[in-house]
Amino acid sequence: MSDLQHYLQHFSLKTRPFSLAPDPGCMYWSPAHRRAWAMLEYGVMTCAPVTLITGDVGAGKTTLLRHLIETAGADLTIGLVSNAHGSRGELLQWVLQALGLAIGEGEGYVTQFDRLQSFLIAEYAAGRRVVLIFDEAQNLSREALEELRMLTNINSGPDELLQLILAGQPELRDMVRRPDMTQFAQRVVASAHLGPMPPDEVRAYIRHRAELAGGEAALFDDAAIDLIAKATQGVPRLVNQLSEMALLYAFTDGVNAVTRDNVQTILDDDMFFGGETLPPQPLVESGAARGDGEKWAD
Repeated sequence: MSDLQHYLQHFSLKTRPFSLAPDPGCMYWSPAHRRAWAMLEYGVMTCAPVTLITGDVGAGKTTLLRHLIETAGADLTIGLVSNAHGSRGELLQWVLQALGLAIGEGEGYVTQFDRLQSFLIAEYAAGRRVVLIFDEAQNLSREALEELRMLTNINSGPDELLQLILAGQPELRDMVRRPDMTQFAQRVVASAHLGPMPPDEVRAYIRHRAELAGGEAALFDDAAIDLIAKATQGVPRLVNQLSEMALLYAFTDGVNAVTRDNVQTILDDDMFFGGETLPPQPLVESGAARGDGEKWAD
């Protein structure tokens, strides 16, 4: 039996509950994620020229986008650009590649633009709408955003032939709100921001992920979850990171559930990166009155 199998068997798990990779199958629908999903659906259904989804690193933006791609109907043609950068002409090449359109050697911008326009018209004639998703869109320059705005001007009478979904970190909102981006901002019909989860949602999130992996909801005790919520500040990716490490520490300690001691030891060992740095908790004498093995101060 491999070490991973032994680890999973120890906690009666079928799979790792806290993988860092975006996984729509493990989606936890917090109120903020439900609102963001509603905005995505609204933007797509109403043919919004631009839909904007923002949030801090690890807030779950990419997972939402993957869910949209996986659940899209046959009437949508979706292209995903994960991290576009470069000049005006290079941006168009990213778009063509995302839509599966070949780029001829030595082709100029006009030829490539004509190919994109012809593709959009053909998809429209076939009853399909084209949605272009830009993840990590905060890396786009002002010039690139303006180029994207111009692409949304391709239309057939009153109908938009290309819809944009831009997902990025909070600075993307700041870019769009600049005075020289007014024309772009006016094309944003739907938007949502994913903030950190409050402690009660962190509790529900951890229990949700544990149960999906085949474990018990009580795989983490309340005190452990409270400390995870504080150390991660409610950012889902950081919650995954610290929770996974806490399971490993509990496994090596031979206990069947994660306790506050396990989480605090990770922080004391300085093994958690990315969250709030918490001061080590002082040891106190447990005394006969406590009798529960708890040695860390509350």
